[in-house]
Amino acid sequence: MPTLAEVAAEAANCTRCRLAEGRKNVVFGMGNPEAHLMFVGEGPGAEEDRQGLPFVGRSGQLLDRLMRQELGLTREHCYICNVVRCRPPGNRDPLPDEIEACSPFLESTIEIVSPRVVMTLGNFATRRLLGTSEGISRLRGRSYPFRNAQLVPTYHPAAALRGGGEIVAEMRADFVRAKLLLADGSS
Repeated sequence: MPTLAEVAAEAANCTRCRLAEGRKNVVFGMGNPEAHLMFVGEGPGAEEDRQGLPFVGRSGQLLDRLMRQELGLTREHCYICNVVRCRPPGNRDPLPDEIEACSPFLESTIEIVSPRVVMTLGNFATRRLLGTSEGISRLRGRSYPFRNAQLVPTYHPAAALRGGGEIVAEMRADFVRAKLLLADGSS
């Protein structure tokens, strides 16, 4: 099995889809490669593209706060990545062929990190990993068996920034669900 560094090096030179044409940086992922908890988001935004790191803008600040307050964890205790590793122009949704082109990087990352709990952030990550077309508002609120782990879907932090307190409260409940699964140890 390749190492995370080897997969990241391959991704850094990727030209499998049109997203490579406009990127400043490949946003591969960050955190502890042996983490028990992995977050999978949709794709990098402008600030992430500029810095080459996932969730460093306003959404990342909310994610960090929820991790700290609900899980007692920081980025160093988990692994964070996205379904696509290059920024879609204008922060549009990633297209199916772009998601497919990036799938080997996502699959390798999940296999190498081998988390006990995966939290998907938003529709694209949740649909991709659960293999469904169902929306996040119907899927969140419970956990799902996922490979040798449990998957906990929640809203994307950007949705919470737009949607306000009720969405943040639901995200907090999802983070608590993940915390309980991590504490259980059987996942």
